[in-house]
Amino acid sequence: MPLIVLKKTIRDDFMMYNYNDYGGTHTTSLAAAYHLNQLPQSERKLTSEEIFNVKYFTKEDAGKLIFRRNDEDGNFVYTMGHKRDKLVVPALNEWNLLLEEKFHFNEKIVF
Repeated sequence: MPLIVLKKTIRDDFMMYNYNDYGGTHTTSLAAAYHLNQLPQSERKLTSEEIFNVKYFTKEDAGKLIFRRNDEDGNFVYTMGHKRDKLVVPALNEWNLLLEEKFHFNEKIVF
């Protein structure tokens, strides 16, 4: 299952990011850490210490949105493990529809 990045504009000055995959630990944690500039922004290979120091790298909380923090532009960054996407992806789609209704935007999230 590839990493899915949800990037959604709610207002012109606000975005929400949700990095999610099957387990919600390794790939999503590293993606969020890169996004939040918590890892070196270079082409070099990360050290084991850098990888294992990433928060939630080994903690599995499937089905829960984990707020990582706001990025440098004030946008919200989340991660989530969805295990079997049979149930979670439709739930995320419902979440998207609720946000569209509440905030009146027409942009779509691609899963």
